[in-house]
Amino acid sequence: MQITYNDIKNSAEINTYIRCADRSLTALGYTEHSFAHVTKTAEFASNLLLRLGYSEREAELARIAGYMHDIGNVVNRVDHAQSGAVMAFRILDKMGMDPEDTAAVVTAIGNHDEATAFPVNAIAAAVILGDKTDVRRSRVRNADLQGFDIHDRVNYAVEESHVDLDIEQMLLTSELSIDTSICAVMDYFEIFLQRMLLCRKAAAFFGLTFRLVINGQTLL
Repeated sequence: MQITYNDIKNSAEINTYIRCADRSLTALGYTEHSFAHVTKTAEFASNLLLRLGYSEREAELARIAGYMHDIGNVVNRVDHAQSGAVMAFRILDKMGMDPEDTAAVVTAIGNHDEATAFPVNAIAAAVILGDKTDVRRSRVRNADLQGFDIHDRVNYAVEESHVDLDIEQMLLTSELSIDTSICAVMDYFEIFLQRMLLCRKAAAFFGLTFRLVINGQTLL
């Protein structure tokens, strides 16, 4: 059966896991990982594949994987990519998704976290890029600026963020504007270095060069 993104997005079961996973991350002091984040990841991954000439179905599977990629946090933050992949397999198999499609989604989910991730296929690479480039002030939920840890400061300092794909130059650029009175540029680079290196690997899967530009300075 060909399961669609709308089937996934309208699933009360999946939405419950996303909501409950984010509730756990809130308790742990993490930034927002709820519907805003997973939808942004899903749409980025899908649009990237379409712009690079991949099929509508591959883009749809990337959208599904992006939407479901963080459900494993309902189990535990540690190894959430693997637990999320197992959860996704059970859900999608129960829904009757074709095994090839299920495998593609499960693989992407299981390979999105920087501790164990690798862009093993186009869908996984697209989800990695969608997930890791979602840096924005609105993801910070701690209202007490004095109580910010470095992750809060880094995200809250971001005033503008966008990703640009230049197909002619085969260049993918993540460009940020940061308030350096809140967070130094090097603090951002230090905290997100592993994520940005993973983005470079994911971009390279498509033959793209990944650039990180902060306040007009190219750092990667």
